[in-house]
Amino acid sequence: MRAGGPAGRRPPPRSRRPAPGGGGARRARGGSGSDLGARIRVAIPALLIALAMVALGDWIFVAGVAVLGAFCLHELFSMFERARPARLAGLLGLGGLLLAAHLGDRHTVLLVFVACLPLVFVVAVNQRGGAGAPGISVTILGLAWIGLAFAHAVLLRDLQHGGALVFAVLLGTFVGDTGAYLGGRAFGRRPLAPTISPNKTIEGLLIGLAMATGAVWWAGLSQEWLGGTKGAILGVSIALAAPVGDLFESYLKRDAGTKDTGTLFGAHGGALDRLDAVMFTAVTGYYVWTALS
Repeated sequence: MRAGGPAGRRPPPRSRRPAPGGGGARRARGGSGSDLGARIRVAIPALLIALAMVALGDWIFVAGVAVLGAFCLHELFSMFERARPARLAGLLGLGGLLLAAHLGDRHTVLLVFVACLPLVFVVAVNQRGGAGAPGISVTILGLAWIGLAFAHAVLLRDLQHGGALVFAVLLGTFVGDTGAYLGGRAFGRRPLAPTISPNKTIEGLLIGLAMATGAVWWAGLSQEWLGGTKGAILGVSIALAAPVGDLFESYLKRDAGTKDTGTLFGAHGGALDRLDAVMFTAVTGYYVWTALS
């Protein structure tokens, strides 16, 4: 699954020294044919699995999201291992949030999230070496960023037309990212956030926004309940949320001094590298659509 935020990229600098933490740049690594082939070999099966999860829904979708969420938590906790996060509490909290989303509603999700705080505290003070304030903070960050995001993905899938809505969110995120990457390389001149991710540009961002909005609006034309104004509003919302999610993860990676969060998707990086934007667009898509419907 490819889901980096659609904030465009400038051509790589001449210096071969990588930026601290990678900056979420996600440039093509060397641009070689073998690298492209490796990316395609990972992307195609990942896409098919994602589509199957969305289409089947119910517990299949919940289980798939739980696996991805666990990988994301593992990568986040590994980046900040020095803080000694309460890993067990994070995984238990993630499971509780997903169950609350599927069996309850957003109020149930909020109740479980509030209950996660004492859970994290109990686990933190009893784990070897303790966790302290830094460990508790990283664990709560994981539950707020990753746990709540995936819980909202489940809430979105469980809505009427939920499968199509999740597809629209993913489509807008992925198309916007592709447009931003290509547009940034072709036309990018002005840096978007040089201290966070030096290769993203304002020009790429604007192209990504336009393509993401157009993709969701176009997808909605074939469905009466989504077409027209509603599709355009949903598309704009997704297009605006995605680059924020990308920059958020880039900021954390730069602070941790890492380039990729993992190797789950091979040449595409880790789960957080691929799903950073989705974790913002899924939440945005849920609340925007419930407001529109």
